[in-house]
Amino acid sequence: MADEGGKTMLEVKKLTKRYNKTLAVNDVSFTVNTGRIGILLGPNGAGKSSVIKSIAGLLKYEGGVWIDGLPARTMEAKRIFGYVPELPSLFPNLTVEEHLEYIRRAYNASVSREEIARWMERFELEDKRDKLGSELSKGMMQKVSICCALLIRPRVILFDEPMVGLDPRAIKELKEVICEQKKCGATVLISTHMLEMVQELWDDVFVMDKGTILAVYHREEVSDQNLDDLFFSVTEKGEQHE
Repeated sequence: MADEGGKTMLEVKKLTKRYNKTLAVNDVSFTVNTGRIGILLGPNGAGKSSVIKSIAGLLKYEGGVWIDGLPARTMEAKRIFGYVPELPSLFPNLTVEEHLEYIRRAYNASVSREEIARWMERFELEDKRDKLGSELSKGMMQKVSICCALLIRPRVILFDEPMVGLDPRAIKELKEVICEQKKCGATVLISTHMLEMVQELWDDVFVMDKGTILAVYHREEVSDQNLDDLFFSVTEKGEQHE
C-alpha cells in the first residue's frame, strides 16, 4: 500500500464517462495521498484526459471525485486545486501579466507582485508580459497556464500532458517545480504518455488503457524496477490476450 499514514487528498471512485455511446472511462477508482505525485500513464486514447477533465469539473460523469474530502464540484474544493489543461486556452485580449493578475483576484490569492514576477522569470515570460494571449505560441500559452495554476498555491494540482509543446529548459523547470510542490505538501496528478518525462518524478503510477486502469504501482514497492518495464509488462500482456 502507498503511504498508509498519509491523508487522501484526491479520491476518484467508480468514475465512468461516456461520449454518446462510446465508453471512454470505465469504472475507474484511485487515490493520491498528501505530498505524493501520481501519474496517469497510458497511450493516446486511453481515457486519461477524460479522467483529468472530469476531476476538474469540465465534463459530466458518473461516480465521485473528492478533493481533501470535499466533492470536487464544490467551490470549497475548487479553491484548493489547480489545473493545467493539455490544450491551453487564454483570453485573447488579456496580456500575460493581466492573466496572472486576473487569477490572483479571482482566487483572492495572497501573492505579491514580486512572487508573480518570479513565476514569470522562472518560465521565461518577462519579455512577454505585455503580449496578448492571441499573440502567444502554444508553448508560451502553456507556460502562462502553468504559472496561473501555481499562483494560487494549490493543495492539489492536475497536469494534463504538461510537457507536450514545452522547450527543454521549460520541461526541466517544470520538473523542478513539481518536486518543490511535493516538498511543500501539495498533491500532484499528471496525465501523460511520455514515460521518460516522469521517470524520476512518480510516487504512484496508474497504468491506463481503453478506459480502465490495468495496474497500480507504488515506488516504494517496486523501487528496483524500471517504469518502462512495468508499463510494457502490463500493456503488452493485454495486447497478447486480445
